[in-house]
Amino acid sequence: QVQLVESGGGAVQAGGSLRLSCGPSQNITSRFCMGWFRQAPGKEREAVAALGTDGTAEYADPVKGRFTIAKDNAANILFLSMDSLKPEDTAMYCCAFQRYTTCLDDAKRLDEREVTYWGQGTQVTVSS
Repeated sequence: QVQLVESGGGAVQAGGSLRLSCGPSQNITSRFCMGWFRQAPGKEREAVAALGTDGTAEYADPVKGRFTIAKDNAANILFLSMDSLKPEDTAMYCCAFQRYTTCLDDAKRLDEREVTYWGQGTQVTVSS
């Protein structure tokens, strides 16, 4: 069973930066739309950033201009660089791979109900 392994979470002060990484536990050979979701205590899970198979990125409004999603194509490693962090960014962050057959290669179609593989989650805590 393929799992996505994440790293890079932690605790920082407001204005700081973190970089999250996510990769599969074994080789996977399909095309995937990829993305990051987050869930804060008492709130619903929300999509933060998504990447289509052509590299086109989409971002949620609260993180535009501060977060950057990228991938290493050769290794299927997904990254999320987070700058100018705010206390409201505090959440559990999970990576997600969605097979191209359901996202149609389009980042806009990343859908938590259609995700093929999930990461276990990494905590990001931003203090004021």
